[in-house]
Amino acid sequence: VFGNLGEGSATGVAFTRNPSTGEKEIYGEFLINAQGEDVVAGLRTPLYLTRAAREAASFDELSMEEAMPERFAELIAVFGKLETHFHDMQDVEFTVQGGVLFILQTRTGKRTTKAGMKIAVDMQGEGLIDEREAVLRLDPSALEQLLHPTLDPNAPLNVLTQGLPASPGAASGKIVMSSDRAEALAAAGEKVILLRMETSPEDIHGMYAASAILTSRGGMTSHAAVVARGMGRPCVSGAGEIQIDYDKSLARIGDAEIHEGDVLTVDGTSGRVMRGEVPTLEPELSGDFGVLMGWADKFRTMGIRANAETPDDAARARHFGAEGIGLARTEHMFFEPSRIFNVRQMILVDDVKKRTATLAKLEPEQKADFKKIFEIMAGLPVTIRLLDPPLHEFLPKPEDDVKELAAALNMKESALRTRLLSLQESNPMLGHRGCRLAITMPEIYQMQLRAIFSAHHEVNKAAKGAPAEVEIMMPVVMAPQELSALAALVAQEAAHFEATHNVAPTYTLGTMIEVPRAAILADNLADIVDFFSFGTNDLTQTTLGLSRDDSSTFLSVYRDLQLLADDPFATLDIAGVGALMRLACDNARRVKPQIKLGVCGEHGGDPRSIEFCQKLGLDYVSCSPFRVPIARLAAAQAALRA
Repeated sequence: VFGNLGEGSATGVAFTRNPSTGEKEIYGEFLINAQGEDVVAGLRTPLYLTRAAREAASFDELSMEEAMPERFAELIAVFGKLETHFHDMQDVEFTVQGGVLFILQTRTGKRTTKAGMKIAVDMQGEGLIDEREAVLRLDPSALEQLLHPTLDPNAPLNVLTQGLPASPGAASGKIVMSSDRAEALAAAGEKVILLRMETSPEDIHGMYAASAILTSRGGMTSHAAVVARGMGRPCVSGAGEIQIDYDKSLARIGDAEIHEGDVLTVDGTSGRVMRGEVPTLEPELSGDFGVLMGWADKFRTMGIRANAETPDDAARARHFGAEGIGLARTEHMFFEPSRIFNVRQMILVDDVKKRTATLAKLEPEQKADFKKIFEIMAGLPVTIRLLDPPLHEFLPKPEDDVKELAAALNMKESALRTRLLSLQESNPMLGHRGCRLAITMPEIYQMQLRAIFSAHHEVNKAAKGAPAEVEIMMPVVMAPQELSALAALVAQEAAHFEATHNVAPTYTLGTMIEVPRAAILADNLADIVDFFSFGTNDLTQTTLGLSRDDSSTFLSVYRDLQLLADDPFATLDIAGVGALMRLACDNARRVKPQIKLGVCGEHGGDPRSIEFCQKLGLDYVSCSPFRVPIARLAAAQAALRA
């Protein structure tokens, strides 16, 4: 058929609903006396299909509704038949030849995430689909578009470089190259972008202060990426073109120079880095979002928790529908600038009495942290992981200025530098960290336990409703004997608290499964604890022998050569890590059928990993607060498919 046989012929493309907003309105364009390629070639300006669209655009030439009213009415009737048959919005190509309408093609129309939600909810209301189909129809990962600021699509962009889209959202600010500087400028009301080669736990305060984070090294699961996602900060990592000179406070990207104080925009959704400030659009969580999340919650069988340890993150997690905290990383509390000095003193003294005295200064602050979280999470479980990272991460480097610290410790600077060197480890992620700290320095965990029990007791006394449920979790366990010693330590502190306060603290005890030996010996560990949480970040590292911070330099090559299908730090390696998880679940349930099992690694927010967790029958997954809606929808889809 031909649309170019005179004024009684035409050709066009139409969506049966608006693909940008989801509104039930005809969306598209047509040309009189033209063929299909003329519409898309750009040689002629297409005309509007509806009178309303033409008038809204103040366009003079008649719409199809006005120029060919009979054919337009026929087209509307066809659209109704197509949606009734296919139960979805359609993208339709049509031709009018000599006054006769022909439908050339129809297919499911592409749409924005926001439009997809509205179309699903509206079609359920119209009886075209049911709630189950509405939930299955959406892409969980695409929900991130709705939860973060996005770049204005109409704004001009001056793109300097591109890295990895490590944490979604967009933000502009002045570039700073140190965390202390970021904190100082943010306190003065400035918006800042923290630019580092890579971040470490020492940068936590700067990352909190920054509007976005940009690194020249590291992958999608580097420290910067993981922490940024947990905080809800946009992050671009592994932007390898950026050469940073900390001494001169500048960076080079090819021939371009960026100085501290220059304004950049970071888009963590695409990985682009732009010069200057680019306008952003704030997220809007419409009523359709709430309706679909309600349906998802009705179908899913797994609980959804959040990884959070600050009041802001805990409140955000509840806002997004989290059913508790699956991982509160207490070390993030230790990195607060007001506390880091006492933490360093505690680590560097080699006398137990002095260390205990320094810990006593930290205890009220830890207690205050826990009280805020327990208040926000009233009635929900809160899993608190006791101190995990290697101690040297809290310390200055031997070459740093240590004059003030040396004076506080009554040490010579040279002696302090020697002590700092002695605490450096060749492979710290497999070194003196996690519960190994409690075995060698039990006073650290004892302080944390006192703070937890005391905070929970005080919140309970003041609480009007159900209190938060305390779950204490031991990290990096590798042996049943080790876990038994730790369980005894917790019981001892609980007994001491009961004797002092005349009330027994209520808690459950668990451990992270993050080394292969723990997974293999899960039946022995299950005898000692009430729950397991798979720390899949470290379990992936220890199973595959890969560093999540360093492997980004070559994993892309592995994926290009199809040696690995996915980044194993983003999507679970089911053949290896998954096999260990299955073994651990089976062995643990054989000993303790009702043991609670969950996941608290980054994979807890990945839809494909969540589907595997559903197959394992896990009780919950835990992820960063901004990924909670994604996990809720993915868990519902996994349950429906199962």
